[in-house]
Amino acid sequence: MSNTKKTVVGKKLKRRTFLAAAGASLVSNRLLASDKPLAAPRDGLRTLAAKKNLLYGCAVSSINLAKDKSLAAATAAEAGILVPEFEMKRKYIETVPGAYTFEAIDEIVAFAETNNQDVRGHPLVWHSENPTWLAAGLETASSLPKREALLVDYISNVIGRYAGRFHSWDVVNEAIEPRDGEKNGLRKNSIWYQNFGEDYIALSFHAAKAADPHALLVLNDYGVEAAPIWHSNRRTAVLSLLERMKTKNVPIECLGIQGHLWPYADRFDERVFSNFLDDVSALGLKIMITEMDVSDKAGPSDVSQRDAFVAHATKPFLDVALSKNATIGALTWGLSDRYSWHSVYEKYRRTDGQISRVLPLDADMKRKPMWQSIASSFEEAEPRSPI
Repeated sequence: MSNTKKTVVGKKLKRRTFLAAAGASLVSNRLLASDKPLAAPRDGLRTLAAKKNLLYGCAVSSINLAKDKSLAAATAAEAGILVPEFEMKRKYIETVPGAYTFEAIDEIVAFAETNNQDVRGHPLVWHSENPTWLAAGLETASSLPKREALLVDYISNVIGRYAGRFHSWDVVNEAIEPRDGEKNGLRKNSIWYQNFGEDYIALSFHAAKAADPHALLVLNDYGVEAAPIWHSNRRTAVLSLLERMKTKNVPIECLGIQGHLWPYADRFDERVFSNFLDDVSALGLKIMITEMDVSDKAGPSDVSQRDAFVAHATKPFLDVALSKNATIGALTWGLSDRYSWHSVYEKYRRTDGQISRVLPLDADMKRKPMWQSIASSFEEAEPRSPI
């Protein structure tokens, strides 16, 4: 598809609808041959979250939704907001300079519209998953304005296509890396930092705000919840960056905390995490858990023991996050273990050959103890004011 902005994908998404009643869940017939209604259980996570004016959602793949009816039904039942798992990474959207491919994203948007779900955009600006031509394009650009155009025009075109339809955007993803040694704590090994320094963050958020003034703009990062010193250094760097951006009136409106938990390796510290969230909210920012999953790589072979441990790690993390009025919801990076990225990549998958059990539903789409922990956290959260 060319980079036209004129194609409209169905009716406009309602912002923050939270419609999760049983009769509301239909699966888009773009993704499935059948257009029969799929009844959503009244106690799905989206419903439990919505009762407190919160959001629950998950990352989705257009490919998996299209081929797997059971996943599509579970996603319609459980998730009130969706985020594309890989379809919005720039190397998939703009393989050739200026030529944009939106079909896969459009499929997810259509599914969400049919099932009364919101959509998040992820990620607009990232050091990874960029098209092969981009680094050379930045290097050979003859002027600073031409280099800036390679950043700003992309943001404007992508957001512009979906303006008014998306709940929020991860504008800048994973900008922080204190271990790179920069005094400001930013990631040195990034084509954006190498070309613009810290200014790329302000450029990105201003471009995003101009393209869609009403969407929530998010700075998204990881490694801020646990006790180890590298988490502490990341917390310090994140807060320092947010403070600097605030003094420059950069329109960062929300901190996205990925929430990839490694409970067998990194001890969660409730007090430290709570204090960090207080510091973030004191800056006037909202908070969202954006990519939660719980690694079981180092866990025992016994499934019931692992499931119990994963659930035990999930509950305090979400309890602390949802105890803050600034927190607006939580998403998991996927819904079912059938498709978790933990089972795909050698660095993350188990060495005994068992499937990773890191998400709320197992490979048969059955609710696990982790699901129960998430449900309990939403049920115990204080209700928010209607949004």
